[in-house]
Amino acid sequence: MTALETWELLSYVVTVVGLPFALLAFILEQRKERMTDEEELHQRLTENYADFLKLVLTNADLRLLHSLPDAVDLDDEQKERRYALFGILTSIFERAYVMVYEPRMNRQRRRLWQTWDDYIQEWCQRADYNRALPELLRGEDPEFADYIRRSANLTRSAP
Repeated sequence: MTALETWELLSYVVTVVGLPFALLAFILEQRKERMTDEEELHQRLTENYADFLKLVLTNADLRLLHSLPDAVDLDDEQKERRYALFGILTSIFERAYVMVYEPRMNRQRRRLWQTWDDYIQEWCQRADYNRALPELLRGEDPEFADYIRRSANLTRSAP
């Protein structure tokens, strides 16, 4: 076997073995990068929600963490602040919906979305948030608006 034939044989081996290996390594790296990006996105959204909860604590007089919101009498200024906080919350929910939700999600994305769905369900159980939704959803992403309306209606009809 000549040197030229040896090099040709080695090039075939590299093509047959090396190329598929390189493609596999590339695909695995892309998948890992995509998962990291999704986790970073989820982390940023979670930080936004944590900031919102800090606002809720700062405005404790609005009793937004109270389980019976209708039992609290608010003056006009408090109602305005509550509405503003509901607007911020709805904006966070919309951002999460647009960036995370897909009709067909892989396991990882579904796990990330479930947290947001739980938050949405929890807030939609509040009568005061439910009453504000029609106005809050004006101009929002139509698919998000439909999703949260369905969530609110399901919550309203739940025992």
